[in-house]
Amino acid sequence: MADVSRTHRVVVVGAGIAGLTSALLLAARGLDVTLVDKSATPGGKMRQVMVDGAPVDAGPTVFTMRWVFDQIFAAAGARVEDHLKLQPLGVLARHAWRGHEPRLDLFADIQRSAEAIGEFSGPQEAQRFLGFCRQARQLYDHLEGPYIRSERPTLGSMVGDLGPRGLMVLMQIGPFSNLWRSLSRHFRDPKLQQLFARYATYCGASPWMAPATLMLVAQVELDGVWAVEGGMHAVARAFSALAEARGVKLRYGCGCEQVLVRDGRAVGVRLSDGEEIAADSVVFNGDVNALAQGLLGDPARRASAPVAPARRSLSALTWLVNARTSGFPLVRHNVFFDEDYASEFDDIFRQRRLPRRGTVYVCAQDRTDEGIGSDAPERLLCLVNAPADGDRRPFDVSETEPCEQRSLALMRECGLSIEWSPQTHRLVTPADFERLFPATGGALYGPATHGWMSSFHRASSTSRLPGLYLAGGSVHPGPGVPMAAMSGRLAAETLMAHLDSTSRSRRVVISGGMSTRSATTGGMA
Repeated sequence: MADVSRTHRVVVVGAGIAGLTSALLLAARGLDVTLVDKSATPGGKMRQVMVDGAPVDAGPTVFTMRWVFDQIFAAAGARVEDHLKLQPLGVLARHAWRGHEPRLDLFADIQRSAEAIGEFSGPQEAQRFLGFCRQARQLYDHLEGPYIRSERPTLGSMVGDLGPRGLMVLMQIGPFSNLWRSLSRHFRDPKLQQLFARYATYCGASPWMAPATLMLVAQVELDGVWAVEGGMHAVARAFSALAEARGVKLRYGCGCEQVLVRDGRAVGVRLSDGEEIAADSVVFNGDVNALAQGLLGDPARRASAPVAPARRSLSALTWLVNARTSGFPLVRHNVFFDEDYASEFDDIFRQRRLPRRGTVYVCAQDRTDEGIGSDAPERLLCLVNAPADGDRRPFDVSETEPCEQRSLALMRECGLSIEWSPQTHRLVTPADFERLFPATGGALYGPATHGWMSSFHRASSTSRLPGLYLAGGSVHPGPGVPMAAMSGRLAAETLMAHLDSTSRSRRVVISGGMSTRSATTGGMA
């Protein structure tokens, strides 16, 4: 019998990292794969924007969990180092509070971080930090397989897969507790609680509502953070080039208008120009709420449950900058804190307004550990968390200007001055993100990771519509570049498992029929 995979046609909708991963892995397995995206270039949220003549990364800025990408490339018969130039960072991030001093660096070397914390907060806090890291390591080791690598974890499957030792680790951190409460048990210094509470925002969540399990992000960073030559957009370009080399047909500048459904099954897509592409399976790499709202046709609504606005994750105000800086020794990743951290998340999630005292994250895209820049302009992404209400209000200048001035003032009080002008920066609001990624309200991380059961409420790679598979940051295992890539891998593996199962079933039917005929013939003889 002919190999079914050789004739199986797949359309992947969306060239974010999850869609690129699915397309690459499915093509490497021999399937006929077409990738479509409305943008002219790959990347989805990993996009670049020209600012005063320079390309600035306008989305994710951190490259972690390299093992995810090593495994994906290996499955496609390639090596990461042959396609991307990565530089490990010794300084994970530089943190500052109002007033020029003190500053606190975290390092890839855990002992250097402990020494820095000891100087910043005292030797007892340094010991507490080491204990925190040990617990984060244990948590990560036990959850990586049962959760991150699992196609559709449930509470029951997690309990079974964790086993007694894993359950003991989980109970030690207080799985029903929130991250802030857990950090308050680990650290006495409010500034350290504030610093490590940032891990909740990596998933678009509030530290006061996010589960304590997010402390495992500490181990993710300790396993390595890299700078990518050419920016994070270079990752998308590398995936796209390798996918094309493995036979994927790339259709950039072609938006998907509708997922075609026949007899209760996805059978292809209709593009915005009216062209229809038939398929045996479709992989959707976009926010699942776009399906639930009918943006890809009424028949595809059933594929996923809608996400209520109250369940959305954080959005952001971002300023894409190409300007000279002075006064603060920037490294690659920098965080500027206000004192009242709780008010930031109360403003965003309860008051639904831009924070009056928001944290400012700055990615200095031309810097590495040395932190020494030339006198030339440098590329920055400056970010303040915001409510995901981009489909409800315009976020016009009356709202964004005060936030911009507060953010600039905070950075100045921490020592950083930026030559800010209309020519040197571009503002992106939640309303802009909603236009780029419809049905999200500008949410950048899918549903918010709020509550200890939230991880089990995410959609999985298997949708409710046969033939349609899901990938991206809005589905399991969650947001962030490596997690989204993992979701693309899970979607490809799930599709292949369904295809292999169908193929085996056909072989069993054919084999069974031959066996019956042989028995009958033998009896007649």
